Amino acid sequence: MPNYPETRLTEALRGGEFPVIVSLARHDLDLARAAIGAGAFAIKVHLNAYHRATGTTFGSFADERPFFEQLATLGVPLLVMAGQEKVPSAEEMDALADLGFEGFNIYFSEMQPHLLQSRLRPMPALGEKSTDEDLRKILEIPGAMMEASVASFEDYGKPLNEKDLARYRDITAKAGIPVIAPSQKRFTAEDMPRLKDAGIAAPLLGVIVTGTTPSSMEAAVRPIAKAARGLGAASSAHRAD
Repeated sequence: MPNYPETRLTEALRGGEFPVIVSLARHDLDLARAAIGAGAFAIKVHLNAYHRATGTTFGSFADERPFFEQLATLGVPLLVMAGQEKVPSAEEMDALADLGFEGFNIYFSEMQPHLLQSRLRPMPALGEKSTDEDLRKILEIPGAMMEASVASFEDYGKPLNEKDLARYRDITAKAGIPVIAPSQKRFTAEDMPRLKDAGIAAPLLGVIVTGTTPSSMEAAVRPIAKAARGLGAASSAHRAD
């Protein structure tokens, strides 16, 4: 298994900094710049996938590589959702690492063995119907972090509620590794302390929160990033004490 490097992102996830990650609704450099300008710590993109929340289809590595090369010049941590039935080859995973990508995400049920041989840190996702056995198997992957993509599609876009938070608390208590929560629910700045209290290491803001334009991205991400920074600063001060 690869020896994954510790990076600013993994240190932030482990250290309670509560970094905001933004998943792009489409591969658009202006969207990425708006996210970063509004306070995003890291950017996530997609490969080989149909995105249900937007109806967007993301292509192969060969299709998306020109955008990734531009994105890599922006100087922030990069993550990739590797695909669904189709995933990148071992050579394409190496090329992603060469571009500066740090980690890859895929539903655990669609994980393929060669992905775990790459230099990208695995961040498998639990789905709505995932079991404790799935969670146990993720924890057996050396160096893994995790995404909790556990809301039902029918609940997409609804406000975060206590049932969601209880599910997150159950997952994070069992996991003992950084768990990222994607905004299948409509996360707000006021939700950030609730997510952190539930043990979540980072919010992942997708189209349900960010919209699809640079202006909607800026308006959505800025207050959430401000709230998250305050929580991260409080964690740092607590550790210093």
